[in-house]
Parts: sequence; C-alpha cells; structure tokens
Amino acid sequence: MRDRGLRTFIAVLAGLAVIYFGATGHRSSGGEGNGISGGVVLLALLAAAAVWYLTRPGPAK
Repeated sequence: MRDRGLRTFIAVLAGLAVIYFGATGHRSSGGEGNGISGGVVLLALLAAAAVWYLTRPGPAK
C-alpha cells in the first residue's frame, strides 16, 4: 500500500474494531463497570500499530 491515507484509515479501523469488540464483550459479561478497560485500549493501540507496521510500503524497485 503506497497511499498513506488508506494505511492510516485501516490502522484506525483496526483499533476501533478492538475497542468495539472489547466493549461489547465487557457489557455482555454482566460486570458492574461501564465503559472500556485500560487493557482494551492498550490492545487497540497495539493492533493499530501492528497494522501500521505490516502495511508499510516495500522498497522501491
């Protein structure tokens, strides 16, 4: 992927997906706390960073 905007969009989308599934899983467990935990936020940041790293452009030929 050579388009930095698309790369950023996919990384943000991956982070939001982790937050969404982390929050919906947290609510369905019947816990008292509302919102997301710090662990889910950390996982979202790691997922976004991994996507950003894995979609970097290759060397120019």
